[in-house]
Amino acid sequence: MVTSEAPRVEPGPEKVAPSEPGGLLDVLSVAAVVLDAKGRITLWSPQAQDLFGWSAEEALGSYAAELLVTDEYVDLVLDLFAKVMAGGGAWAGVFPVRHKDGSSRMVEFRNMRLQDEHGGMYALGIACDEAVVRGVERDLALAVPLVAQSPLGLAVLDTDLRYVLVNPMLERINGISAQEHLGRTPGEALPFLDTKVIEASMRQVLESGVPLLDQYGIGRTPSDPGRERAWSGSYYRLEDPRGRVIGVALVVVDVTDSYRAAGEAAEARRRLDLIARASVTVGTTLDLKRTARELADLVVADHAGLADLASVDVLDSVLEGGVATAPGPRTGRALFMALAVSAAYETASVRAADPVGERTTYAAERLVTRCVSTGRPVLVSHIGRADLAHIARDETAATLLAREGAHSYLAVPLTARGQVLGALGLLRTRDPRPFDHDDVTLAGELATRAAIAIDNARWYQHATDTALTLQRHLLPQPPPRSAGLRIAYRYQPAAAASGIGGDWFDAIPQPKDKTALVVGDVMGHGVHAAATMGQLRTATRTLADLGLDPARVLRHLDHITAELDQTIATCVYATWDPHRSRCRVALAGHPPPVLIRSGQSPELLALPAGVPLGTGGLGGADFETTVLDLVPGDRLVLYTDGLVETRDDALDERLDLLLGLLTGPGLPLEATCDRLLSALRHPDAADDVALVIAHVRPHPPLSAAGAATAPARW
Repeated sequence: MVTSEAPRVEPGPEKVAPSEPGGLLDVLSVAAVVLDAKGRITLWSPQAQDLFGWSAEEALGSYAAELLVTDEYVDLVLDLFAKVMAGGGAWAGVFPVRHKDGSSRMVEFRNMRLQDEHGGMYALGIACDEAVVRGVERDLALAVPLVAQSPLGLAVLDTDLRYVLVNPMLERINGISAQEHLGRTPGEALPFLDTKVIEASMRQVLESGVPLLDQYGIGRTPSDPGRERAWSGSYYRLEDPRGRVIGVALVVVDVTDSYRAAGEAAEARRRLDLIARASVTVGTTLDLKRTARELADLVVADHAGLADLASVDVLDSVLEGGVATAPGPRTGRALFMALAVSAAYETASVRAADPVGERTTYAAERLVTRCVSTGRPVLVSHIGRADLAHIARDETAATLLAREGAHSYLAVPLTARGQVLGALGLLRTRDPRPFDHDDVTLAGELATRAAIAIDNARWYQHATDTALTLQRHLLPQPPPRSAGLRIAYRYQPAAAASGIGGDWFDAIPQPKDKTALVVGDVMGHGVHAAATMGQLRTATRTLADLGLDPARVLRHLDHITAELDQTIATCVYATWDPHRSRCRVALAGHPPPVLIRSGQSPELLALPAGVPLGTGGLGGADFETTVLDLVPGDRLVLYTDGLVETRDDALDERLDLLLGLLTGPGLPLEATCDRLLSALRHPDAADDVALVIAHVRPHPPLSAAGAATAPARW
């Protein structure tokens, strides 16, 4: 038999105790018969009655040959009996026996001579039904090879959870011999595995009788200590024919390959999911720093499991808006800016990274410099002390990283449109796995996607800065002094670069102490809109110097706008005459001004709307001038549509809100501007806004000579 079983150890005298019998003899139903020296039956067991059909009363005293043997075999039986009684040894064999019912049955016998204390001789016959014996033999013949040659690991443990049988496959699975199993519990034989769960499962099966199937376990065995393996174990309770619990059977299957395949599939799904997440979470805005932070946060998130610490650094030349210039392999040093640092958990290791927003020159020896110089990933699977000097910015940072457990490093270039913009740096500290080539591929894919977003963001930021600079350069700084008016203004660009450039305002001095107030909005955004705005502002200032009526000024501006390439603009143009306390206003498709008279509720002026500039053309647009008489204390509020229009609210509701904010005791002009912008503007507004508030002040009338009798005060 190839399988190994525990040897039976007889207890010492002090440990002798009765135990439950086994069940095999019950299965065989062994019959015992004793004959005296003449061949008469002197003892007859109940099993003999079951086997031969004769009761003890019927059999005792009868000659066995006459009772049990047919005539044709009587002489043979008597001869064998004589040899046994003469000391010729035991006899064994299969012999036909006559049953009480007249039938003949094949019975397997064991015959031996017995001697009593007086020297008397007897013959003991032990008999079993030959069919039963053959059945047990067949079962054993089938079971033994199955156990020994099974591709499954098989074991039998007694009720104390000690191995009593282990097949060769389980020896190979556990990596130890059968002798190292037998007589020991799983905890004693397999200390390299988590056997507490295994033994708890076995006890549960022993108590309940309910099998436990496909219980998975993971560990390393002495035969293969360098690889983690996986097993599926099933437990069954063993009972003898009478139902007595005699132990538990264990069936073990090595599922390492399928476990690894499932793990690889799960890892592939995780990586695909991470890439999918990157497509929706990185580059959500065209803000450079936010995009970098989104990338760093993504790779350290719990679901990602890619790194414990991430940093995003870009070349300083990228921030200048020009072509990114990575250092060549021989040029050495490179100027970077740290855009983002993120950690998977709260850790002091973030202090080892370069502070966000700080420009730092990296030496050629630093691995991040090598990464951007070559445009290739740099992988240090296992960090040594010498490696830390090339990862950290200084010795203090290197010591900090070592203390925090940094053991694996990876840097991948941020490459977009053929240019290296910077690098994504990754560290593992708590995660015991070293970075591998699969991680390089994944990080490279994420970096490439993020680099496109970063490149878009940096060009977008450059366009934003250009448009905003142009816009602010073209707007008045500060507003000019105006006779009889105190003026406050605000210009607030859109949250995105695409919304910058179209709005403008101006306060233009005119002859005889008059002032022209202008607020306009060029349709469109960006540098083109800002440049067009500059042209219209220049034209407006030129026309204002002529002292023309507002409606005539708008007609001229309409002609000028029509000659510009596909340009449309709205405008409100007003002139203020301090000596007559009179304001003349005309609109070109622009939101109506708000008039706030002293002691009264603010009102939207019901003025002829006119048409936007650029739509009237040579046919002549219909602009009308409205005359307003103002007194000291009155205020006029001019604004562009970016102050009151939103995508989600009705315009009437927004205008009512504007009037509500202007109702009540008047605040100082600057405070009023701030209040309106704070209440009406959303931080992510998609349009810019220009706002002008003019407050009427007392001003002396003209003298007969046409000059003011007293100087204006500001």
